[in-house]
Amino acid sequence: MDDDSATGVAMTRNGSTGERQLEGDYLTNAQGEDVVAGIRMTKDLSELKKEMPDLYAEFERIALLLEKHYREMQDMEFTIEKGKLWMLQTRDGKRTAQAAVRIAVEMADEGLIDRQTAVRRVKPEHVDFFLHPQFDPAALAGGKLLARGLNVSPGGAVGQVAFDANMAEAWAKNEGKAVIMVRPETKPDDVHGMLAAEGILTSRGGRTSHAALVARQFGKPAVVGASAITIDLTNREMTIGERTIHEGEWISIDGTAGVVYEGQLATMVPDIKDPWLIKLLDWADSFRTLGVWANADYPRDARRAVEYGAQGIGLCRSEHMFFETDRLPYFQKMIMADYPVERREALAALLPFQREDFAGLFRVMDGRPVIIRLIDPPLHEFLPDLVELVAELADLKIQLKHAPDMAAIDALLSDIRQKEQLRKRALSLREANPMLGLRGVRLGIYIPELTSMQVRAIFEAACMVVKEGIDVHPEVMIPLTSHVNELIRQRTVLEGEARTVMAEQGVTIGYKFGTMIELPRAALTADRIAEHAEFFSFGTNDLTQTTFGISRDDAEAGFLIEYMEGGILPANPFATLDRDGVGQLIDMAVRKGRASKPDLECGICGEHGGDPQSIALCHQLGLTYVSCSPFRVPIARLAAAHAALQETGRPHDE
Repeated sequence: MDDDSATGVAMTRNGSTGERQLEGDYLTNAQGEDVVAGIRMTKDLSELKKEMPDLYAEFERIALLLEKHYREMQDMEFTIEKGKLWMLQTRDGKRTAQAAVRIAVEMADEGLIDRQTAVRRVKPEHVDFFLHPQFDPAALAGGKLLARGLNVSPGGAVGQVAFDANMAEAWAKNEGKAVIMVRPETKPDDVHGMLAAEGILTSRGGRTSHAALVARQFGKPAVVGASAITIDLTNREMTIGERTIHEGEWISIDGTAGVVYEGQLATMVPDIKDPWLIKLLDWADSFRTLGVWANADYPRDARRAVEYGAQGIGLCRSEHMFFETDRLPYFQKMIMADYPVERREALAALLPFQREDFAGLFRVMDGRPVIIRLIDPPLHEFLPDLVELVAELADLKIQLKHAPDMAAIDALLSDIRQKEQLRKRALSLREANPMLGLRGVRLGIYIPELTSMQVRAIFEAACMVVKEGIDVHPEVMIPLTSHVNELIRQRTVLEGEARTVMAEQGVTIGYKFGTMIELPRAALTADRIAEHAEFFSFGTNDLTQTTFGISRDDAEAGFLIEYMEGGILPANPFATLDRDGVGQLIDMAVRKGRASKPDLECGICGEHGGDPQSIALCHQLGLTYVSCSPFRVPIARLAAAHAALQETGRPHDE
């Protein structure tokens, strides 16, 4: 109407940072459409305070009144008509993850809401934001927008465009390039390229498309359904409007917002030490009843886990320690040994390595429990690949034919004998289905000296660290038990070793022996198994595989995707616990186990330990703890609090 009239939009708090201040835009002598359409340069709301001070003061008073009434940050639309303020609309305001956390905490501190409500308002995906690389806000402000799509997997990724999976893998693995794999849509045979890429972009597909499902599963930033992009696979280029991008050019994708930018934008890792997040997670800890532990194999992992709030280590995979380059030769020598004395020599060489590994974990986890799983994978995994061995043997024999002198011949013959011995042993250990073969407790019974060495290393480390004044709580876990007699036999041997070590060291260590429940038979006979175990840890990865009869490694790159896209399965059972099948087995095992031993400690240590829906089920089933990757610990802490608050449904404020 005139310069005494204006229109604008505003929020009661900053939607990006959560800071408690009015923010917004307005225009004088304009329609509301002009503000949001971007056809005119808007003014910052702070200018209104100078231009119309009385009306700004009235607007500020009403904004605070609305926020107090709704107990939530408000997004408002207003009009000033010839000097009179009209409020047109108010609604809960949209905000970033950082803002959501800060607003929830500050509103609780201000007394607008209680702490329970503050914890409820922050979602696990908000916490997840703090764990993924994101684009620097300054870089985003100057970024050149190419296209928009669906934000299906969070995080920022920068890379060179590759239009097929083979190229993406070759560039990433062989040339060390950062790659964004771009496809019209992805299929199961693209998975190797998706795993090698920094991020994924498709021009077609929705939130349940193959690209979306795989990206979320493997934590890859992804934008799908960017329909403005036309991809020409023949000419290896993509077109957005008048801009054509050729293979090898740089792009940046924001999987959190669903946006694609031209060129290389600077990324930043959000700070997990954000003071408002720390405060909110402390409140969450006061509400949850489910413990949150971490899967950690090395002291550096354990330190991160403690930093992120883990209460213990729920899974240390001891076999990972044997893959180190200075240990693998000794372990291979142990596998290759034809005589007990040779095996004992190899194990004696490995003992100091294992002892120091475990001592490092105990030092970091001072006073917290540490569950160490005895060696689990099949022995053949520690030997060279059989196909590669045959190829190497053939190459050595060709070299032998052209050897220049006797010294070269002798050296080649020695190599051939060694490779041939490896080939024969790899062939003898080869199994049709190694996941169901010689591993876990079976391996400990087959080679008792191996697991005895590990237990000796655990207790020598514990005694050593106790003498340093550190509080130690080791828990030894025997994997893949299917029959109680396996556990009885293995535990008898191992407890004898533990008592021997403590007697030698003159130190008494409080410890527990338990087992992994990762086979349906173990769940069905949990009452008998519990008579010989202080704790159960559900290995939900294997329990899901053996319950469904599905190989995770094969299915997730194949028919399982089609099952989810076609609605045959509601979710990926390897990402979210199957309530009706696997969940029932866990429930049965917990109830039967605690019927035999009421104080039985029960937890899970599979990938499901960091999934909010699975955590809610674990809470309902009365588990003691969930154990997950150190990076998922903050998410698990919040999800466990949500599960407890959902159960009580009562207001709570301290």
